[in-house]
Amino acid sequence: MLRQVTDGVLIHESEFCRSNAIVVQGRDGVLLIDPGILDHEMAALANDLRGMGQPVVAGFSTHPHWDHLLWYAQFGSAPRYGTARCAATIQARMSDPGWKARVAGVIPPDIAEEVPLDLLGLITGLPKETARIPWDGPSVRIIEHQAHAPGHAALLIEERGILVAGDMLSDVLIPMLDVNDAADPIEGYLSALQLLEGVAGDVDVLIPGHGSVGGPDEVRARIDHDRAYVQALGGGSDPADPRVGPSATFGKDWLPGVHEWQLQQLTRRREQG
Repeated sequence: MLRQVTDGVLIHESEFCRSNAIVVQGRDGVLLIDPGILDHEMAALANDLRGMGQPVVAGFSTHPHWDHLLWYAQFGSAPRYGTARCAATIQARMSDPGWKARVAGVIPPDIAEEVPLDLLGLITGLPKETARIPWDGPSVRIIEHQAHAPGHAALLIEERGILVAGDMLSDVLIPMLDVNDAADPIEGYLSALQLLEGVAGDVDVLIPGHGSVGGPDEVRARIDHDRAYVQALGGGSDPADPRVGPSATFGKDWLPGVHEWQLQQLTRRREQG
């Protein structure tokens, strides 16, 4: 179930969209980042942690998308954090009586009954400008940006040389921009990549929200790949990205559609001035 990527840091890759749940061991328990996705996976994760004698003492959601906001009763009632903007975004959505039906509507039908929504989104926003997750474990630096979703956070576990990238720097997913709400989706994404590039020299292990764990030489390569894709989108040209090319093996039935939709939305924004 759990796979160790370095001392004190383990991951589980879900059956759904190669989603990574991250476990960081602390003094009295673990920090659980973006746990998910299917109920039997979370039950197994809870059992693994129980077998290790490692209770969950804190949780963190990197951004306010459903697959990063899940929780399971067996994880316990530890505080679950997100950035202030991330928490405000999901709280605003949950204030609408029809929010759960709308979330259920975006979950793929083939897994909808396997995704537990009862504890979704119950996170506490950390005060603005909070630099680190408050917990009794390795220092986890919060790098907030607005590239993929409001209040998105990458996490740098400094003493372990680990970058938890959230939904960025994937080897299987193209950059997915916040084309609906961001003031400038292209510049916002490029600015976020610049932030991540600023810490790349301190990273030995990269853990994306979806896809393969990368080593130190892959961090800058993935930044470069994502930058090239975003710049091509911004110019309205074909990015020639292998993740949506004919040789792609992951998401070939839906990722090209995401790319075309992004291109159309950005073209419409440019035309509307």
